[in-house]
Amino acid sequence: MISRNKISVILGIALLYIAISVISCKKDEENTDCTPLLSAEEGEANSGGLLNTVFDNSSNAFGFQASGLDNYQELLFFVGNSFFKQNWVSAPASTTARDGLGPTFNGRTCSSCHFKDGRGRAPDYDGEVQTGYLIRLSTEGTGANGEPIGDINYGGQFQDQAIQGVTKEGSFVINYEELLGEYPDGETYSLRKPNIIFTELNYGELETGIMTSARVGQQLYGMGLLEAISEADLLALSDENDQDRDGISGKPNYVHDFKTNSSAIGRFGWKANQPNLTQQTADAFHGDMGITTDLFLNENCPTPQIGCADSPNGGSPEIPEDDLGKVVLYVSNLAVPGRRNHTEQEVLRGKKVFNSIGCASCHQPTFTTSTHTEFDHLANQKIWPYTDLLLHDMGEGLADGRHDYQANGSEWRTQPLWGIGLIETVNSHTNFLHDGRARNLSEAILWHGGEAEISSNDFKNLTTEDREALLFFLNSL
Repeated sequence: MISRNKISVILGIALLYIAISVISCKKDEENTDCTPLLSAEEGEANSGGLLNTVFDNSSNAFGFQASGLDNYQELLFFVGNSFFKQNWVSAPASTTARDGLGPTFNGRTCSSCHFKDGRGRAPDYDGEVQTGYLIRLSTEGTGANGEPIGDINYGGQFQDQAIQGVTKEGSFVINYEELLGEYPDGETYSLRKPNIIFTELNYGELETGIMTSARVGQQLYGMGLLEAISEADLLALSDENDQDRDGISGKPNYVHDFKTNSSAIGRFGWKANQPNLTQQTADAFHGDMGITTDLFLNENCPTPQIGCADSPNGGSPEIPEDDLGKVVLYVSNLAVPGRRNHTEQEVLRGKKVFNSIGCASCHQPTFTTSTHTEFDHLANQKIWPYTDLLLHDMGEGLADGRHDYQANGSEWRTQPLWGIGLIETVNSHTNFLHDGRARNLSEAILWHGGEAEISSNDFKNLTTEDREALLFFLNSL
């Protein structure tokens, strides 16, 4: 039998525990309902790992170098930055290191598509230039290496600018159709569906059955770290035939590596159609600015464009391998913005919602990088990019109908989410998805279909508070 004294002691301890719990709950303004506090994971704030994360919330947040560069590499980073940001001019010119623009092109400088190393957008009005927006063109069939085949008159990318003496390929406008919707709780939303209309075609009609696909330039930080993720880690996440029956069937895109003349796993581009940063950068010089490299020596001059073919060039190649390498070094070593507010309960609750509705199935939170062939400081870093770099079917709503190597017309690479909350600060807009159609993160989620349709529907069915918490989390990345 328990004595009265023991019972008194037990009751006293219980009452003291309850009192302490109530007092501590009242003291915690973020936890007034006494629910268990959530905690951030160790190292979560260092999105780019210990050596490649920068904590800066200003409009320059995307332009800092990784801290692991040595003195000589820091000098090359500065030079690469100058090649990236300064205008290229038509040849011949006294600035021989930067001549060779065009003959037709989409931008005069890399930063015209990636302003402050950030994200492009669709033009705000007819005739606006240098917004980081372009249109891919392709016909049925594939090239010798499995790549898309461009239009016979306009090639694989529509060029809406040209140097003096050359006629640009043409002009286009974007008309948006508003698609109205409503959350189950009665809150309304509207999605805009873009329709591209070519208003001027200076070299004849586009081929019958031409496929078009708009693109905006992506933010550039952390790309060297993505290059350092091992192929084995990416393949471990692949489940092309959905054998685990979770509805997610990501697959790698195997593309042509022009330097090694072999097949390689794609990592970069909206459809993961580039295998490494050297080829990605060379292709951007070639396609966006008409500047040749050792990888792509021929000018962008389809047969009917006689004036284009007869224009002077800036040498062959127009940017030598050594200078291209400086730009690649620059792009490889842009530090990743660190997390903001990552320990706040509302952000952590949003992270819990993110995981619960299945977003992390494709937006893989973390990797540990493997080796990097050039930059040791990019190796063995625990990073938080929120991507698997794989292709996923995103449904009919986002489909462009256009194949790109192994990617079919409704498949897109999972976009990394790190730094996404600073796009508005750096680039003064919140346009998302491959063509910038989404005006905010909510619209981007609502456009998700295909493999992501269940998650998108779960997002719709969240309470207003949980939707807001999820957005708080995304904006903390």
